Amino acid sequence: MLSEAMYALGAKKSCIRELFEYGMRQSAVVGAENVYDFSIGNPSIPAPQKVKDAFVRLLTERDSLEIHGYTQAAGRMDAREAIAEGLNSRYNACIRAQNIFFTCGAAPALVALIRALAVDGAEILAIAPYFPEYRPFVESNGMRFTIVPADTDAFQISFSALEAQLTPHTQAVIVNSPNNPSGVVYTEETLRRLGAILKRKSREYGHFIYIIADEPYRELAYDGVKVPFIPSVYPDTVVCYSFSKSLSLPGERIGYICVPDCAAESQKLFTAVAGAARTIGHVCAPSLLQLVAAEAVQAGACPDLEAYDRNRVMLYEALTSYGYQCVKPTGAFYMFVKAPDGDAAAFSELAKGENLLIVPGGDFGCPEFFRISTCVAPEMIERSLSVFKRLIESIN
Repeated sequence: MLSEAMYALGAKKSCIRELFEYGMRQSAVVGAENVYDFSIGNPSIPAPQKVKDAFVRLLTERDSLEIHGYTQAAGRMDAREAIAEGLNSRYNACIRAQNIFFTCGAAPALVALIRALAVDGAEILAIAPYFPEYRPFVESNGMRFTIVPADTDAFQISFSALEAQLTPHTQAVIVNSPNNPSGVVYTEETLRRLGAILKRKSREYGHFIYIIADEPYRELAYDGVKVPFIPSVYPDTVVCYSFSKSLSLPGERIGYICVPDCAAESQKLFTAVAGAARTIGHVCAPSLLQLVAAEAVQAGACPDLEAYDRNRVMLYEALTSYGYQCVKPTGAFYMFVKAPDGDAAAFSELAKGENLLIVPGGDFGCPEFFRISTCVAPEMIERSLSVFKRLIESIN
């Protein structure tokens, strides 16, 4: 006998992965140059040179057991100290090494944290648009997944909608900023207003409501926009971070959970996270990658923002000139565009017929929008623009 719930998850892939795999198959048929794949956040921008240098130095200068052997479950203490020092130097955050727990990217960080909060009858809120995998992360741990409807005017937070969804069963609200899929950065004003509501509701309900800050795009911001460090705004925040996007290392799977001392019951929560990670088979994050991440932070390695920005501007200016509607993204490497006919699923299928792969927004909580990943080769963007233009003209 099999778990029907797990079978259903395996049988229905994420909308993003399904399009990505279709694109790989289609490339073999018509040629990669004739497929315009905007489906997945797989950075085409190379990792910073400081990261490459760290790999080479560690592999040639360090002892094999040190870079390939087991570490503590939470990670090497020296690497955790480097992450804490990096956060403190940037945000004056008062983070200790003991607050850091290395994970294999942000996804298992989120799962471990959600699992640590999974009490009977609990629920987790996500603000639309949201990353679709939040739903299985929450529901597979026996919790209710509740969606806060989107503010489609600015993709900040609809506070009336948020307050309507909060209940005494709410354990946490997931905040993803810069946001996937909208590319919008939540302002400090937005976050302070959210924090004030959660603080008031925590008192009313008699228990803490955490913010789960999902932050794989923290370093990707444009036009002088600053990304607030959420624990500095709302103390009861736990950060889930990944180096996948900031350092172009998505396949290496390295990230961390930060449970700051300012968060409610921080030591108990950190221990619960460690226990939750244990139940999903966590032994330790890859030893070599812990060291690479630590060295990258110490060396000040940063993404090639200029390359991402050129792609962002090229697509935004072209699409809006054709008549597409889009809130200008100021972070991450995505655009969330309104489908010309208001039906993103149908428009995505129409585009698929032209080998233009864009992700319909239904699974993000916004079925009238579609997502474009802008972390692609600029040459592909240039080749695709005539297709975008032809599609909207055919509808209009």
